[in-house]
Amino acid sequence: MALTDPAGCAKGGEDSNPFPDIIELNVGGQVYITRHPTLVSVPGSLLWEMFTQKNVRSLARDSKGRFFVDRDGFLFRYILDYMRDRQLVLPEHFPERGRLQREAEYFMLPELVKLLAPKLSEQNSLGEDPCQSDPEELSPGADAARSLSSAAPPGSACGGPGAAGPEGRRAGFITIGYRGSYTLGRDSQTDAKFRRVARIMVCGKTSLAKEVFGDTLNESRDPDRSPERYTSRYYLKFTFLEQAFDKLADAGFHMVACNSTGTCAFAHEQTDDRIWTSYTEYVFYRE
Repeated sequence: MALTDPAGCAKGGEDSNPFPDIIELNVGGQVYITRHPTLVSVPGSLLWEMFTQKNVRSLARDSKGRFFVDRDGFLFRYILDYMRDRQLVLPEHFPERGRLQREAEYFMLPELVKLLAPKLSEQNSLGEDPCQSDPEELSPGADAARSLSSAAPPGSACGGPGAAGPEGRRAGFITIGYRGSYTLGRDSQTDAKFRRVARIMVCGKTSLAKEVFGDTLNESRDPDRSPERYTSRYYLKFTFLEQAFDKLADAGFHMVACNSTGTCAFAHEQTDDRIWTSYTEYVFYRE
């Protein structure tokens, strides 16, 4: 009996852990698969508190039974990497350092917060100053633009009311595109749901897109694009075109061109209603 008691106690300890060794997480729509020891590797962290409790039912789950965390799914990859080996490794030209620090604070990782804290050098490094633009390739008008922006009133916020005017901002194009659908019935009468927008796409230079749309820009499809590069894979987290237009107007952009195409997807045999699909693009420019 003395030999069997320790084994029985060990088995009871395993049964007391309600979590499996392999855990699936849904963080802001991004799916991650990791081991339970990784999630509890930092005592006192938010994930440690979540996955050491006994009441599993208190944790939120998505429709497929995965544990759900309502945070930035793209930035969580760096949180998970840190919890694996306690090291911070970021890609070159990483523009989301401030947002990642905010995520580290949320997940209660004080050592990671310290690693992400801004470090001011003698020249006030551009990479750590949240009011500085991302580095980009030199162009003939770049020096003039920087001279104008440096003449902004002291203490003005980047992009705020006291910042440099449109002449101090970088010029560039941003293209907004969307696919929509509408029903055309008999006598050419359309229904109340004329425009159905599934997703608003954003094309242009990465730094400009992030300047205009900020947190409403979904970068999960092209996460590591450096600020001076161009992308056509971003999309917005909302589906109101007017909201996108307002953001562009506030940033000093004006629409210079637009185009649209439409095709008949199918026709209903009994009602003669036709479902049309269209793709529309709007081109905005800021001098």
